[in-house]
Amino acid sequence: MAHSTSTSPTAPAGQELTWRDGDMPYSTAFDDHFYCQTDGRLECGHVFLAGNGLPERWVRPGNFRIGELGFGTGLNACETWRQWKSTRPDGAHLHFVSFELYPMRAEELSRALTRWPEIDVEREALVARWPEHPAGEVDIALDEWTRLTVLCGDALESLGTCPLAFDAWYLDGFAPSRNAAMWSPELMRAVFDHTVPGGSFATYAAAGFVRRNLIAAGYALERRKGFAGKREMLCGVKPRSMAQIEEA
Repeated sequence: MAHSTSTSPTAPAGQELTWRDGDMPYSTAFDDHFYCQTDGRLECGHVFLAGNGLPERWVRPGNFRIGELGFGTGLNACETWRQWKSTRPDGAHLHFVSFELYPMRAEELSRALTRWPEIDVEREALVARWPEHPAGEVDIALDEWTRLTVLCGDALESLGTCPLAFDAWYLDGFAPSRNAAMWSPELMRAVFDHTVPGGSFATYAAAGFVRRNLIAAGYALERRKGFAGKREMLCGVKPRSMAQIEEA
């Protein structure tokens, strides 16, 4: 696969990028792609949206909160926003909160997302609102009904001070074999603690230690068919009661 050999001049320390096939970012720090090489947008739909029962679960009045480990290129946020806009009921609001150690610059986000014309509107809106030097808490009103917050820094530390509980989680860190800290028992427990009763998670990952950590955290786990030939993915629900925990 052809790719550029120079690193991104704007990447934060610790997150050097190369670009493959022109617009596919690759992390040299984690030796991994930022999204599925087959089609990251379709993978988002299969794994994160369908795995969390979305959009069906958000078709109700009130607020819906999604938490994400690993903002990356913003692909999941853009695709989720696109589907939210076409399905949300009147008066409903979405808050998408992502935890990212190495936030990209606006020009990098734009370059990485140009391969999907289906999200051009969302990409342009995100890039126009993205700060020149993302750090700390990036809080953006995408529209009247949709808010994006990206907490820049260590995910476990950020969750330790986060007051929110989430209806659904996208667990989308780099591969567990390359970034074990994003799948640690401590972080999975923190994610569980910041999930509402009956809330859910979904992830493309199916490594044994990830599965064990999620079960130990308290989730009722389910294995499903993965995307694009991947044998398995994981999803699960936080039980609403002790009876459900015992049954799980």
